[in-house]
Amino acid sequence: MPKFAANLSMLFNEFDFLDRFEAAAKAGFQGVEYLFPYAFEQQALKQKLEQNGLKQVLFNLPAGDWEQGDRGIAVDPSRTEEFKSGVAMAIQYAKALECDQLNCLAGIVPEGVSTEQAEATFVSNLRYAAGELEKAGIKLIIEAINTRDIPGFFLTNTQQALAIIEQVGSRNIQVQYDIYHMQIMEGDLAQTLSNNLAQIRHVQLADNPGRHEPGTGEINYPFVLQHLDSIGYKGWVGCEYKPKSTTIEGLSWLNDYN
Repeated sequence: MPKFAANLSMLFNEFDFLDRFEAAAKAGFQGVEYLFPYAFEQQALKQKLEQNGLKQVLFNLPAGDWEQGDRGIAVDPSRTEEFKSGVAMAIQYAKALECDQLNCLAGIVPEGVSTEQAEATFVSNLRYAAGELEKAGIKLIIEAINTRDIPGFFLTNTQQALAIIEQVGSRNIQVQYDIYHMQIMEGDLAQTLSNNLAQIRHVQLADNPGRHEPGTGEINYPFVLQHLDSIGYKGWVGCEYKPKSTTIEGLSWLNDYN
């Protein structure tokens, strides 16, 4: 059975952020993930994890100014020093929270930057991040995202992610496979998961359309999750969806996996 982690950026929004840890634990989750921890003190987050018996599964490297529309800075040639500083801060948080993997959001290609420039910058930044994280015992992962939700996002499909990883040339970088994003961009979910299992370290889910909980859209989640078991996936599955009503009401789909 997959190990499910609650994404606290999307789930339990009925509560203040620091109260979502307890809500997730009460709902039966043993792991949590979220976009970013940096607005909170490390000790406050660590305390919430320990009090509720939760594992910090994942968060992202700093991704610029989210409120102003940044969705990552790793492809921006003018922000490489900012990227490197963000890697250092992320490592500090990951060590404090005992999180063994971090995701790097590529970002939207800036105006005036060619695809070739963006790719070269991304590869260089990932090479740096993979090396620094490896020294700290932390795995780096990268995630392809659909261009309907984030127009202009650089990394958009699994094969592109694998090609980037090959260019980086590090043993410390793998794929975060988001089922929702990849259903939109490429489909063929089961075969893609099977073919690339060795390179997939983390999986996230949401249904399509709407990005709501499994069972609200077109994706056959009973099959997909059983398929993950059958091919031997051992990582976490992050529940990164927007509940259609309340979080608790939307968790009924999990009953089949408890």
